[in-house]
Amino acid sequence: MRQCQSIQSNYYNIVQFFNNRSTNASAESFNAKIKSFRASLRGVRDVNFFIYRLTKIYCLICKSHSFSV
Repeated sequence: MRQCQSIQSNYYNIVQFFNNRSTNASAESFNAKIKSFRASLRGVRDVNFFIYRLTKIYCLICKSHSFSV
């Protein structure tokens, strides 16, 4: 019963995978990198500097986003 509910609630994502062969694996991988980077700094005090370091280390292009805090 639980598996059936899980399939029903994720039906659209399951169908999209078979149509496009796309997953969120790259987003999950990037999330893991950010968490690892945060852990190595033992927390984040200056958010603007944190975003700056992420862009330098992981070569992000953030033209359309504003990261001001």
